[in-house]
Amino acid sequence: MHNNRFSECDHKYMARAIELAKRGRFTTTPNPNVGCVLVKDNQIIGEGFHIQAGGPHAEVHALKMAGDNAKGATAYVTLEPCSHYGRTPPCAEGLIKAGVSRVVAAMVDPNPEVAGRGLKMLEDAGIETDFGLLNDEAEALNLGFLKRMRTNLPYVRCKLAASLDGKTALENGESKWITSSESRRAVQDLRAESCAVLSGADTVIIDNAKLNVRLEELTDTDAKLSARQPIRVIIDSQNRLTPDLALFQQPSKIIIARTTLDKSHTWPHFVEQVVVEQNNSKVDLSALLSLLAERGVNLVLLEAGATLAGKMFEQQLVDELVLFMAPKLMGHSSKSLINLPTFTTMSQVPELEINTLKQVGQDICLRALVKRN
Repeated sequence: MHNNRFSECDHKYMARAIELAKRGRFTTTPNPNVGCVLVKDNQIIGEGFHIQAGGPHAEVHALKMAGDNAKGATAYVTLEPCSHYGRTPPCAEGLIKAGVSRVVAAMVDPNPEVAGRGLKMLEDAGIETDFGLLNDEAEALNLGFLKRMRTNLPYVRCKLAASLDGKTALENGESKWITSSESRRAVQDLRAESCAVLSGADTVIIDNAKLNVRLEELTDTDAKLSARQPIRVIIDSQNRLTPDLALFQQPSKIIIARTTLDKSHTWPHFVEQVVVEQNNSKVDLSALLSLLAERGVNLVLLEAGATLAGKMFEQQLVDELVLFMAPKLMGHSSKSLINLPTFTTMSQVPELEINTLKQVGQDICLRALVKRN
């Protein structure tokens, strides 16, 4: 494995593989998003992306398209080809059988079942291998999968909406609507991209929230095609939820995280109650995230009130903030964006790094990564 300088053509074809991989981002859970491009005589002869778990991997789609022509071709893959038998045979083997002469991977797979073994398998078969081309772009494709493989926790994206003075509701609780319809549609895309939407009983009860993906509001074509509903995970430490809430009128999987089972209600068949370890008689947030990771949840969208969002930040469980800000001023007595403990020195204050800033309707959408101290 030699990390030589990649050519301009290498960059072009890997960029195409990354574009393809993105198309699976609404459907591949718990698997990563992967794209593959097969090139021969400077022509693309096959390409594909992983569509869903249990289905063919990206390399299989590309090899099928190329047919016998794959012999002697170069394969550009956004993630190291797998080397183990899962629900599908290993892709490294498929590439060897097809007779490709070179394989370029954007990054090594952090999955302990692969981790360098796929590239070694190819190399042992006499295939030239390289990795590290557009590594950062490839990492960005699979923030959730990579975090789960490396830490046994999902990637947590916290979505908040506020006025320019950082308020989320008037003192009397009224909050409909601070942000524009365009921002609310953008949130549907965020939900569709997530494996799970996490919220607290408060939000569900106060807003009578459904927290599902409203398919008719999606703006992304790939999201519209997938029509996936994320698992709705609701923390209800005090067993306050009741089956008549709007949340339960939408038949898609719901996990209620509790400290004790609620036996006083009959829940619909798609609802599962899970008893999670306690922390000060509340659901332990870190334990809940571990449980979700064990179930293959890569990406969690936190859509919660100021208290739960504050706790998640305080415990350093948030990776990214997506903040929609409306050009409104709501005044100092309105409800704040996030409840954090009283800090006494600036060194305790959570710091973020702004990643993107764009206008959505009349609002601003800001994305920032949480810095780890």
